Amino acid sequence: MDIRLKRAYDTAARSDGPRVLVDRIWPRGVAKEDAGIDHWLKGLAPSTELRKWFGHDPDKWPEFQNRYLEELKQAEADEDLQAFMALLEDHKRITLVFAAKDTEHNNAVALREFLLTNRLP
Repeated sequence: MDIRLKRAYDTAARSDGPRVLVDRIWPRGVAKEDAGIDHWLKGLAPSTELRKWFGHDPDKWPEFQNRYLEELKQAEADEDLQAFMALLEDHKRITLVFAAKDTEHNNAVALREFLLTNRLP
């Protein structure tokens, strides 16, 4: 499986495969008709409280990852995790789309790691 990451502000490409927005809120300044988003799985995003606590502070990254991964294991995320797993069964490549400026410390990076290490066969 090929799970890629891309900012919502980057141009969509055919090579992206299905594009899945994994933020709880829509990216600022991105028109829905121009975004090329195929699925918006809000249940895969961190809670509002966790997102605000983290504030994309790299010093909080390890703790954010731990807290976020615990949220992904809760029942609230299960429906969207199952939907994502179904997409993986149907497509060789999927792109997780996120809005954060920091491309190394964001929920899509943590989610990709979670999916590759915990959910995929």
